[in-house]
Amino acid sequence: MDRKLVHTPEGVRDIYGEEYAKKLAAERLMMEKVRSFGYEDIQTPAFEFFDVFSREVGTTPSRELYKFFDKEGNTLVLRPDFTPSMARCAAKYFLEEAVPIRFCYLGNTFTNTSNLQGKLKEVTQMGAELIGDGSVEADAEMAAMVIEALMTAGLRDFQLSIGNVEYFKGICAEAGLGEETELELREYISGKNYFGAEELLRDKEVPDRIREAVLRMTDLFGTADALAEAKELVAGNVRSTKAVERLEKLHEVLCLYGAEKYVSFDLGMLSKYNYYTGVIYKAYTYGLGDALVKGGRYDTLLGRFGKEAPAIGFVVVMDDLMAALDRQNIAIALPERAETVEYTPQNYRESLEKAQKLRREGKKAVLRPKA
Repeated sequence: MDRKLVHTPEGVRDIYGEEYAKKLAAERLMMEKVRSFGYEDIQTPAFEFFDVFSREVGTTPSRELYKFFDKEGNTLVLRPDFTPSMARCAAKYFLEEAVPIRFCYLGNTFTNTSNLQGKLKEVTQMGAELIGDGSVEADAEMAAMVIEALMTAGLRDFQLSIGNVEYFKGICAEAGLGEETELELREYISGKNYFGAEELLRDKEVPDRIREAVLRMTDLFGTADALAEAKELVAGNVRSTKAVERLEKLHEVLCLYGAEKYVSFDLGMLSKYNYYTGVIYKAYTYGLGDALVKGGRYDTLLGRFGKEAPAIGFVVVMDDLMAALDRQNIAIALPERAETVEYTPQNYRESLEKAQKLRREGKKAVLRPKA
């Protein structure tokens, strides 16, 4: 047999035994917590039409998608991200629904990138979406749910960083920057390339005051006290000021949840997903080089599928969560192992009856021939 066939392609892996049991246990705990907030399970296809994840939607770049064709010639893609699928599904089945909809999901996503840097091309994501509620209370519910879900899985040392992309967009609008320039500037800010950002702003002849506001964005992070400085920096800019005020109100509600210990604010936080329109989240913990949780508000995305409705959601990469738990030596309670019932040809009937009795009692039993 070709030995190559027993190996997996680059960027994917097998998970089995105790490692997989721990992952399943963590998924169960977190899903139960999310369901306790009234979220209901939904399952969407592993592949969708290409246009669901198109550039206009503002999701994963085309070059990072796994693309293929069906027999009718349609271009299909393996989902790289759940949110556009959730938006499509809500627009299809809940077009006339006025009451807020709460979805939760668990499944795998696929990203075709050659720049792995230790990351997998196939990962398991768990997340939730709240559709039809544009209030700050909905923002707080999502943030509090993230915090409680991570704690349920066993994490204690983590921080949920919260920003608002409207702060950045308000500054760009005041500077008169076009969409392409804004996207380019977003790349510089997200990549911490301040020299590139400053050069771009100078080329566009952006006034010194606004240029300073953009470059100082990345320093506006920390506790709720950072919000006052952020507001002062954009005095006179209504859009950016409202973005800060939204975060101030969000902090007040999170205090009612008792979640403020785990919350910080970052006005320089941006996302590679352009469909985010307001509050965005990222959670960080020890032992990971990237955010464990990502999410935010996407109030215009459903409109691309025919349903005008505000929405907010988050996603946890379960593979990253398991890595963090392992590196922090946090144990996950596993189900009881199966009891072994050995048999010989002479006592097989009695051994089988014993195994069946254990199973009827809700216990696990393995029937095995005696060595």
